[in-house]
Amino acid sequence: MTTLEQQASPTPDTTAMHAPVDSAPASTGFVRTKLIVLWAIILRELRRFLQQRSRFFGALVRPLIWLLVFAAGFRAALGIAITPPYETYITYDVYIVPGLVGMVQLFNGMQNSLSMVYDREMGSMRVLLTCPEPLPFLLFARLFAGMCVSLLQVYAFLLIARLSGVDLPWEGFVSVLPALVLTGLMLGAAGMVVSSQVRQIENFAGVMNFVVFPVFFLSSALYPLWKMQEGSEWVYQLCRFNPFTDAVEMIRFALYGQWHAEAATYTAIATLVCLTLALIGYRPRQRA
Repeated sequence: MTTLEQQASPTPDTTAMHAPVDSAPASTGFVRTKLIVLWAIILRELRRFLQQRSRFFGALVRPLIWLLVFAAGFRAALGIAITPPYETYITYDVYIVPGLVGMVQLFNGMQNSLSMVYDREMGSMRVLLTCPEPLPFLLFARLFAGMCVSLLQVYAFLLIARLSGVDLPWEGFVSVLPALVLTGLMLGAAGMVVSSQVRQIENFAGVMNFVVFPVFFLSSALYPLWKMQEGSEWVYQLCRFNPFTDAVEMIRFALYGQWHAEAATYTAIATLVCLTLALIGYRPRQRA
């Protein structure tokens, strides 16, 4: 090859060959796909919730009966001494509100697990699992959607309780949000564990009774733990190691702008354990 031909021939652009590949568009598209799937599942659950108005009123009837009837009857007889996070003597209706908030989220978690059993029988769960997204993400998206629904129910209950005369700080409506998110995820994950083991919707009601009522009554939702200890030591120990107790206490402190680190830690651990068990329970059905 002559010198002129060498000068005329194009030389490879080594700068372009060794330039790093921009991975930003790929990562952006990955995140965008995840958000689209998450929003679609949330929107589906919200539409289902809004179409089932009886579900909304049913979620409020139970705690309102406890608050307006049961707590009102014991208002004068059962007062609570000055214990954190309370800075003064409180009436029983004030004490019971965080436990009733936990009740709303507990029943909502079981309701979501019931809908998952129904979806599995009707085939829509199988359609969801055919999505190319991994199973852990799909379960978390469904769990997050159920938690969002529970927030609507909880804030409706808190507003009714505040307007009915219960002494709740308005700023607590904001400070309690992180606690509600974590509690909703824990109870929703616990409901997923139950739904992964129940194959027929007819068997769900009996299973739910064996889960909901012991979890709720063996906690600090209705009575302080020290009162439980005065009555029975073994009942106190059951209440103490109940994850629902930690969730209720976390909500109680958060309503007054305080963060209960120990309760939050145990609630987060219980959430991770329940999520792992739910994933193990649903994975064989995906392969089937």
